Amino acid sequence: MGGLREVAASFVVPGPSGVAIRSGLKGLTGQDETVLRQVGALLGSLASGDLKARCAAGLEHGSEQWAQRKRALTGQSSSRWAGSITKATHDQWALARRGQLAHIHSLRAGVETITHRLAQPVGTKGAKDAPGGYRSRREWFAKSRRLHVLEDRLEQVRADWEAGRVRVVRGGKKLLRTRHHLKAAGLTEAQWRLRWGAERWFLQADGESGKPHGNETIRISPEGEVSIRLPAALANLANAPHGRYVLACRARFRHRGEQWADRVTANRAVAYRIHYDTDRNRWYVTASWQNPRQTAVPLSAVRAGGLVGVDMNADHLAAWRLDQHGNPVGAPRRFAYQLTGSAQHRDAQVRHALIRLLHWAARHGLALAIEDLDFAAEKTREKHGRRKRFRKLISGMPTARLRARLVSMAAELGVAVVAVDPAYTSRWGAQQKPLTSTTRKPTRHDAAAVAIGRRALGHPIRRRTAPPPPHRSDAVGHRTIQAASGIPGCEGPRPRMPGPRTRSVPPGYGAKAGDQCAHFGARG
Repeated sequence: MGGLREVAASFVVPGPSGVAIRSGLKGLTGQDETVLRQVGALLGSLASGDLKARCAAGLEHGSEQWAQRKRALTGQSSSRWAGSITKATHDQWALARRGQLAHIHSLRAGVETITHRLAQPVGTKGAKDAPGGYRSRREWFAKSRRLHVLEDRLEQVRADWEAGRVRVVRGGKKLLRTRHHLKAAGLTEAQWRLRWGAERWFLQADGESGKPHGNETIRISPEGEVSIRLPAALANLANAPHGRYVLACRARFRHRGEQWADRVTANRAVAYRIHYDTDRNRWYVTASWQNPRQTAVPLSAVRAGGLVGVDMNADHLAAWRLDQHGNPVGAPRRFAYQLTGSAQHRDAQVRHALIRLLHWAARHGLALAIEDLDFAAEKTREKHGRRKRFRKLISGMPTARLRARLVSMAAELGVAVVAVDPAYTSRWGAQQKPLTSTTRKPTRHDAAAVAIGRRALGHPIRRRTAPPPPHRSDAVGHRTIQAASGIPGCEGPRPRMPGPRTRSVPPGYGAKAGDQCAHFGARG
């Protein structure tokens, strides 16, 4: 028991803090596309210069420097465009800093793992919590060279972190490197340049409550009319008063359109982003806003009617309904998906599996219990070594995306989600002995779903104490849900229950049964 880590408490996952919906801009004229390209290119160049200035300031940046950057951009665009650009720059710089810190933690973990394994004799087997040595002298030598590489990288990244230097590429480093491998990517130079330019355009504006339809820069009326406040350098392209350009098409938000219409009618803040999909040759507009913070449902209320334990796997979701006492009800369910093919296909597979799971839970009025998984630190090559298939397996599991989508979709259906500590649920699921019957043999994933559900309900994973051994000593091992030998008071007498006892002492006697001296004294 001493080697087991403490299990964290379960909690109800709060709902999503924001909403984002998208609509296609169909029916754009050639003039509309020309204006959008020119505005996006101009603002994109301003955003690139502002990001360069922000990165150069490093840790010395403050509110005064922010104001100076905004004043410099206002003269070339407008005060609202300048505010959107500087805020986007600040968010991008902060994201780069968080990624830099995560990279430092990853490198440090790799260095510590290799250092530990190099110190072990070659061929030494690892323990439960510590890896052993490397298998051969050849692998030991290769890892010793890799250790120097990781130490050099760690020193460089740590120096950048202390100096406040970040390395950011507007448009993405992956797309930038694709320029040198166009043939492998199946792109021509013209196609790459079109994609590169579209990724670096800037056509997004934050919302403002109290302004007409919730946004003064990119405005969409309840009827779907889209108008853009042009920068000062492109004011000659305006086709509406006050330097605005009105697009010929209409925006129609099919998903959550009523919520969006209520916000723009009440002049509540709505942020918009216009972007161009080079693969489909289509323009889209994304509307987003923040939800009011809601009080989470108490955990006791969620547990009252039982819930559904869900175990996420590489190709399916295993679910089993449990009552409030933690007993499985009915047959286990399986919601399959395939994480192969394009990103859009994988995303659609995950959404389809989640909506079937949520509809089943909502039909029975139950909450969902999921594991609070995070494989960010679990898929390094230094931790799992030669287990390439396992590293590929956990790298392909979209834990963060699946949980975010589950929480967002569950909030719309009124289904509560409980997150539990994932410790040892799969190991217990591999035993699956208490769930095995003559008519049905659940899989290890079904058993893990029961373990997750019982932990969310506040019950221990094992439902009852195992049968006693042939004799009362602990020679055959400790029994389930029994106090360990080192816990004080575990060998004391059980509390006496009042009342008559069959084949026992009458009530009022035997109160000192645990005191052997008093016991033998009474006999004498």
